[in-house]
Amino acid sequence: MISQLRLYISRQAASLGRYFWEQLIIFMLGWIPTIFGIGIRGILYRTILKMDGWAAIENGVRIRFASNIHLSHGVYIDQGSYLHACPNGIEIGKNSIVMHGTILHVYNFREMPHSAIRIGDDCLIGEYSVIRGQGGVTIGDRVYTSPFTQLISVNHVFDDPERPFVDQGITAEGIVVEDDVWIGSGVVITDGVRIGTGSVVAAGAVVTTNVAPHSVVGGVPAKFIKMVGEGADSSRDRTIY
Repeated sequence: MISQLRLYISRQAASLGRYFWEQLIIFMLGWIPTIFGIGIRGILYRTILKMDGWAAIENGVRIRFASNIHLSHGVYIDQGSYLHACPNGIEIGKNSIVMHGTILHVYNFREMPHSAIRIGDDCLIGEYSVIRGQGGVTIGDRVYTSPFTQLISVNHVFDDPERPFVDQGITAEGIVVEDDVWIGSGVVITDGVRIGTGSVVAAGAVVTTNVAPHSVVGGVPAKFIKMVGEGADSSRDRTIY
């Protein structure tokens, strides 16, 4: 029983003391709704995580390993999000938005040195997106992910049919999304992939190979469709806001 409790706490915070302190602050302040709750968390959550300037954290946000989280000025974390920042942390750049139900999950207990999630400035992570950072996920500036996208920087090895896959280890090469990328709804990006600057990934795509800059890809598995701007009809009657 004691060993199980130790294991549980070791997967929640950097130390026993940090666990109780972080959970106390979240228990006392994490439920408070409205702008009043956002304001008080903007002040007192600085005691458990790193915050540059002011960041807005809605009520009902679940946080683990808060000491490994770094929020820049203008960050907004919506209700129902879950940030688990073991071991090398989560960094979110200026004015970036993490929408409702998003999971940012590093959760590495294999002592891999590159496990982390880094999100740049002016990004939007869409509702119910999942980013798993065991292999390291780096997202540039002005990257938008639509709802239900998944960036999974880890993969199970299953080469040996005589052994359970859970005993065969994992690979974790990492994912890089460069600046100015738009990722459509339901996209899955697998481990080891780099998405080039200015690219668009169509809704529902499964991306298993690198995407060249300024290209549009789609499908399962994702394939090149065209270059951004190629075949654009400037005479098309449309309203752009």
